[in-house]
Amino acid sequence: MSGTSEGPTPAADLDRSAVTDSDHPTYHSVFAAAPLAMAVVDRGGLVTAANGAFGELLGTDPDTVIGRVAADLVDLTSDTRSWHAYREVLRGRQAKLRCTRRLKHPEGHSVWAQVTIAPLGDGEPGVLLSVADISARRELQARLRHLQMHDPVTRLPNRTLFFERLTAALEAESYEQSGTGRIGLCYLDLDGFKAVNDTLGHRVGDRLLAAAAERLTRVADEAGYARAVTPLVARLGGDEFALLVEDSTGTEQLAELAESALKALQAPFDLAGQRLSLTASIGVVERHAAGTTATGLMQAADTTLYWAKADGKGRWTLFDPERNAHRMTRQALSSTLRPAIERGEFALEYQPLVGMEDGRLSGVEALIRWNHPQFGTLTPNRFIGLAEEDGSIVQLGRWALVTACRQARRWQLDHPAEPPIFVSVNVAVRQVWDSDLVADVAEILAETGLAPHLLQLELTESAVMGSAGQPLQALQALSDMGVRIAIDDFGTGYSNLAYLSRLPVSTLKLDGSFVRGFQYEGDARALAPNPADEVVVEAMIQLAHRLGITVTAECVETSAQATRLRRIGCDTGQGWLYSRPVSPDRISELLGEQTYAVGNP
Repeated sequence: MSGTSEGPTPAADLDRSAVTDSDHPTYHSVFAAAPLAMAVVDRGGLVTAANGAFGELLGTDPDTVIGRVAADLVDLTSDTRSWHAYREVLRGRQAKLRCTRRLKHPEGHSVWAQVTIAPLGDGEPGVLLSVADISARRELQARLRHLQMHDPVTRLPNRTLFFERLTAALEAESYEQSGTGRIGLCYLDLDGFKAVNDTLGHRVGDRLLAAAAERLTRVADEAGYARAVTPLVARLGGDEFALLVEDSTGTEQLAELAESALKALQAPFDLAGQRLSLTASIGVVERHAAGTTATGLMQAADTTLYWAKADGKGRWTLFDPERNAHRMTRQALSSTLRPAIERGEFALEYQPLVGMEDGRLSGVEALIRWNHPQFGTLTPNRFIGLAEEDGSIVQLGRWALVTACRQARRWQLDHPAEPPIFVSVNVAVRQVWDSDLVADVAEILAETGLAPHLLQLELTESAVMGSAGQPLQALQALSDMGVRIAIDDFGTGYSNLAYLSRLPVSTLKLDGSFVRGFQYEGDARALAPNPADEVVVEAMIQLAHRLGITVTAECVETSAQATRLRRIGCDTGQGWLYSRPVSPDRISELLGEQTYAVGNP
């Protein structure tokens, strides 16, 4: 190791020569006095020399390690990769090895060490083994990681650590070797927490979060008693917490955990003189770990938490695949609504409105259908609500108005000898608020050539009753224009009859529930008659007539119903007794017939 032309000093004599060999005083003095633990290892892997720092690090006299296997001293055989690299360095096939090891000190504590092995150089046989104590650095790193991975308010694992743990639990090698192979999650949200922050301040809010975290931790500890794994409690952000159950035993275990969490949080909190009560909503998911991803599990949990909130809060809800499939379908419809309008996937069918006295076709109601390429023909109850939510109802409603008015004008031109029929089109209240409905109707009537009195606009009772400001002004302007205004599903909403006289309404459409309530004359299956049903309907018809308003009965299905409605003065009927919603061509055929017969298919 001297580097002189005399050749290397025998390795076995290196330590002794550090004191006695006068040819190399500087080298050996440095080796012996160096603060870095070092040892020389021969090609066979045996220690031939070691300095005092090396012995101190290992808790032994340096002379006692001479002749021992170096790999055993610094635990190089614990993993195949390091062991192979070490042997390659000994053979001169690899330049260097650096690895980290946790060494057991004779006094009982552990030492984190960075082990470096490199050739001696200058062609000398053997390698230099150096070991640096990095325990302080590792401790600092651990403390920094703890701060990085834990929430400062609750001291719980944070979102980062939660997902790290969740991802590890979903790795195949984690659940295939032992356990149940299942995983469960309770995703929890504190109801009304924002109000606490807004009214009492963030300091009280933080105390409440910390107190809730303590209770959830106790719940998890109790749930983990006598079980292999205690649930992990984490704060995911805001007022959201998660309880992760690895190796879960089924939904019953998760349900019990969720129930315990709810009960623990229901007891009042005493925070610096403030007594607060709160509830929580919990989404519960439990499934096989195989085939599950962290993202998929969290999406299911988030959806289920939303259900718990929507179902009334203060409860836990279990993930339901069928309910989720419906939600996914709803999302799929919502995302394709606007493009579907542009692609022309919508069509109108028309259901006849028939005069009760003469049985003649006086009008039709336009009913929209969505010919969806994936889900088939969809009726309005599947998509109108979505269209109102995202605002596409304005575009869709205008398309329906244009199409219906154009068709009504076409029937008029094709059957000049027949009295023209009106077309009734449903209008959502959002169309009144988010567009200039009056201008749109005027433009459409002018464009199609349809007379205003041949257009009827239907709005629901809840949308019309109590209207003020812009909606009422629009209805009045449309009525002044000559357009008919009808209230759909009348009798099921506010029923503000006193307000009815101030609305520009020309028609009331009685909800089908009134008609279905009529007894079927001559039907042995009919229950004992209830005179109140007929009295209520007759009173509404008389009131409407006194106000100059006509009445249409919906859902007329039998001739007995039609007879009774005609007897009490109902003007028009609509329902399967007369016809189901049909294509424009079928309406043309009905217009060409002398009798607009009852019972058309």
